[in-house]
Amino acid sequence: MHLENKDGRLASGALEVELHQTSAPTCAGPGRLGTARPTTRNHQHSWADSSSSYPSQAAGQSRWAPEHQDLDSFLTEGSSSSKDPCITENTPLLHNSSQDRGSRCMPAYSSEFITTDESWENSSVEWERRYLLSRDTAGLSTSASSEKGELPDSTHLRVHMSTLRRCLQWVKVTGLFVFVVMCSILFSLYPDQGKFWQLLAVSPLESYSVNLSSRADSMLLQVDLAGALETGGPGRSGREEHVLVEVTQTDAPGSRRRRQQQVTHNWTVVLNPRRSEHSVVSRTFEILNRETVSISIRASLQQTQVVPLLLAHQYLRASIEAQVTIAAAILAGVYVLIIFEIVHRTLAAMLGALAALAALAVIGDRPSLTHVVEWIDFETLALLFGMMILVAIFSETGFFDFCAVKAYRLSRGRVWTMIIMLCLIAAILSAFLDNVTTMLLFTPVTIRLCEVLNLDPRQVLIAEVIFTNIGGAATAIGDPPNVIIVSNQELRKMGLDFARFTAHMFVGICLVLLVSFPLLRLLYWNKKLYNKEPSEIVELKHEIHVWRLTAQRISPASREETAVRGLLLRKVLALEHLLARRLHTFNRQISQEDKNWETNIQELQKKHRISDRILLVKCLMVLGFVIFMFFLNSFVPGIHLDLGWIAILGAIWLLILADIHDFEIILHRVEWATLLFFAALFVLMEALAHLHLIEYVGEQTALLIKMVPEDRRLAAAIVLVVWVSALASSLIDNIPFTATMIPVLLNLSQDPEVSLPAPPLMYALAFGACLGGNGTLIGASANVVCAGIAEQHGYGFSFMEFFRLGFPMMVVSCTVGMCYLLVAHVVVGWNE
Repeated sequence: MHLENKDGRLASGALEVELHQTSAPTCAGPGRLGTARPTTRNHQHSWADSSSSYPSQAAGQSRWAPEHQDLDSFLTEGSSSSKDPCITENTPLLHNSSQDRGSRCMPAYSSEFITTDESWENSSVEWERRYLLSRDTAGLSTSASSEKGELPDSTHLRVHMSTLRRCLQWVKVTGLFVFVVMCSILFSLYPDQGKFWQLLAVSPLESYSVNLSSRADSMLLQVDLAGALETGGPGRSGREEHVLVEVTQTDAPGSRRRRQQQVTHNWTVVLNPRRSEHSVVSRTFEILNRETVSISIRASLQQTQVVPLLLAHQYLRASIEAQVTIAAAILAGVYVLIIFEIVHRTLAAMLGALAALAALAVIGDRPSLTHVVEWIDFETLALLFGMMILVAIFSETGFFDFCAVKAYRLSRGRVWTMIIMLCLIAAILSAFLDNVTTMLLFTPVTIRLCEVLNLDPRQVLIAEVIFTNIGGAATAIGDPPNVIIVSNQELRKMGLDFARFTAHMFVGICLVLLVSFPLLRLLYWNKKLYNKEPSEIVELKHEIHVWRLTAQRISPASREETAVRGLLLRKVLALEHLLARRLHTFNRQISQEDKNWETNIQELQKKHRISDRILLVKCLMVLGFVIFMFFLNSFVPGIHLDLGWIAILGAIWLLILADIHDFEIILHRVEWATLLFFAALFVLMEALAHLHLIEYVGEQTALLIKMVPEDRRLAAAIVLVVWVSALASSLIDNIPFTATMIPVLLNLSQDPEVSLPAPPLMYALAFGACLGGNGTLIGASANVVCAGIAEQHGYGFSFMEFFRLGFPMMVVSCTVGMCYLLVAHVVVGWNE
């Protein structure tokens, strides 16, 4: 089907229906209708050119329906006037050579679903109602034809199951709606707690003090300082320039003491030697009673000078333990929604973010809208958006199909050779590129290749993204946690630079890869990577899914779009009838490795060639320049372009070079659900950090390390940091977790009572944060991007499908990394 005119825009005045006819000996009735099958690349509002899919089709076989002509009469007339209305539908990379040589008659429509008295005015609601009703009646008629005696019992069971599903649906919708309304009411009852900053000028000669009146419902006092400050604590020497904050409150006399006592809390904040760099640090203090609280600030400087600082404070209505409990409950609720697929993961992240914001409002720390927007990491979103545009244009060249055929030829029909080759290339590439970029480039190629070999793309994609996360941990630029660690100025002073960090991590990741490949083969030992059904059945199921997605994405804004939506739903219904008949006639069989790969590869090479060589050259030029700038950005500090800016500029360049007129077609290829999921996830994680969840985990880890005897403290610290980081990164975003754990571990290493070297702790943090992302589907950004692209192509995988493979791989890889760190830093003593 074509819905585009010569300019590439959607045609409102004409609808082209092209029927590919064959010379089969049998033919369908005059009421049968078939339409061209959509490709997986463009199934939103446009379809691939049938001339490229069917080279033998004559030009005169295309018929055009005028705008005012009845659609169904036109379709019936077009099918009845053909000499041979039997239909053969070919989809690239799915049919084998035997199907191309001998096309069979495949009636796509039954005359009972096409009537000439149905007009353009039928709404999409009526189409969907008739579509669902026909599905139910078709299922009932199939069961009735098999055994007539069981029809009443089967019908009764179906009615009960349908009633149960409707009840569960009602309970889910009602419960979620009540939850959202409650969160909205709580969020609206409390105003934005804007911080009032006071400008201070502290020096060694003068100190600043202020008295605050306590509130009746306050349990915590949060003090914020802004200026040229370090996020870590004081060093071992204690000679750094710092600011000392003293919070004093009079403790009310108890039953055993009659005299009031003053309780003082000291907070030391190190000044940044670079006075031009500014940061914000905060600390919470417990409110003992309603007495006045006094804050005193004085500076310890090597020279007599004035240091400008900003001070703000606010009262909170909940304790740290209560906030952590609320944050843990919110995080658990989000995972329940995602694991059991109650709602889409994007909606689950949005609900979690709303609940966390409502909790912040209740405790007295409600952020403003501007502040919430600042929590979103727009660099990551810009990187995703730019690379999605590049890949969308790149796919129009046929390059992904071409690469799939080449990989099929290199593997010589051997599946595991191909899988290991793809995983190894992905791991190597992700060590130098961002993991998200690697998966954006690899996922379309992998899907095409699996369609050629009749493999299940889900299993191959999960294995590929796992090795992408493993490979990204090998270098200092492969994964965001590594970048955060290497960029820390305090760690650079200790000698933890790019080369040293990469040398330690690269050796450990190589050992992890050596163990991970046999483990992957073991986990897939009893799994059939081939589809358990013939390629025709698999192709037909995938086609039904793509047609249904296409119908759902058409907005019934006009009469023509409403009619097209109804036509697509009827197409889905006819294909489901066809699928039911084929499942009844075909015997299930498990495909074996292709023994005729040499013959098939020749036919595939003739069929799947580069469709637009000029556009391919332009895409390769722009994509090569973008990847080169990614490398250059990591090594050359003089380039003031982040990864997001590079991707956005590359997308703009390619849009100009490709001369894209129909911009909406490209925008339909962008994974907007994935982008919205990341935005909601950033807000959720930052809100959980404001609820002290991440800080609490770090402090409890430090307390456990201090409890271990000194001679075993380094080994215990490595084990605890690796596993706490891995489990935390599986549940929450590893970027805020890494940023929170670095100052905690620095303070731990600089504590004279603990006496631990900082580099082994940072390596343990890097191993746990990077490899822990393989534990769950939302543990790493690459996982979510791969799942989004696979879902767009009709091969989406669930949380549990990823968990069954990812979590064992995470446990084993973290165990290998932990053993490597113990041998290298405890046994050998490689701490320099």
